[in-house]
Amino acid sequence: MADIVGLVLPFFGMILLGAIAARITRQPLEALGWMNTFIVYIALPALFFQLIARTPIEQLTEWRYIFGVVLSTYLVFSLMFVGSVIVSRGDIAESTIKGLAAAYGNIGYMGPGLALLALGPEAAVPVALIFCFENVLHFAIAPTMMALAGDEKASPGEVALGVVKRIALHPFIIATAVGVLAAWLKYEPPVPVARLLEYLAQAAAPCALFVMGVTLALQPLRRVPRELGAIVTLKLVVHPILCYVVLSLIGNFSEVWVFSAVLLAGLPTATNVFVIAQQYGVWVQRASASLLLTTVLSVVSVTGLLYLIRNGILPPDLFP
Repeated sequence: MADIVGLVLPFFGMILLGAIAARITRQPLEALGWMNTFIVYIALPALFFQLIARTPIEQLTEWRYIFGVVLSTYLVFSLMFVGSVIVSRGDIAESTIKGLAAAYGNIGYMGPGLALLALGPEAAVPVALIFCFENVLHFAIAPTMMALAGDEKASPGEVALGVVKRIALHPFIIATAVGVLAAWLKYEPPVPVARLLEYLAQAAAPCALFVMGVTLALQPLRRVPRELGAIVTLKLVVHPILCYVVLSLIGNFSEVWVFSAVLLAGLPTATNVFVIAQQYGVWVQRASASLLLTTVLSVVSVTGLLYLIRNGILPPDLFP
């Protein structure tokens, strides 16, 4: 167990340091602007490009794996969304945010650092594939559902164009696409460029985790939603279990690929859910509460999941 604690302590420790720094310095949340720009537009894209460009092109087209991972995520979303629509008597906008809180994990800020630390460099490809294809759907679902709810003021054509632009112009998606092209061409950047990419990639996870801690500290828990029990259970328990079962049913994936998907499925609610809630003015404070509590509880759940993986208790295939 000591090695598991040693594995997650630096990881969650960076989040804690960010929270402590936020409490001590009392800087406003807006002060994170340039740091977020560095992470989203430079450091994480450099990491994704570097990971993908080194991968044999045949490993980047595993559609059964992509289908299994995305299916499990959207089954969880659908469970929360449908349940919320029934309870709220048809509130689509609020139910969309709740569904995202239960299904949209922090696979951008937390995923790459934790998976590579826990499972090694072989986790790079499945992590990148999961990130890209899940985010393509996440970027599409929020404006689409808000349009159905009547909270999106644009016309259907403008909504569709906005969805395409958000997907096509997102720096993570662009970096991954360029990485796939580099892998296909077997292109290796010049040594100075490669060193710069390495330097930026190494900064991605620590900076992202620190910013996450600051964000959590500056969004205090003001209201605990009654749906929080369902959100926490679906996000931290049901989602990784469902992902594990679905991939086992589809079958024949490597151990690292399966465990990468399960680990990412078990991550807490993404900070983007709070951003989306703010953008549409729907369920904002309660989205913040979901983010905070799932992150705090994930210290225990993710540690437990890593213990099962690292000690061979969880087999790589439920149906060998």
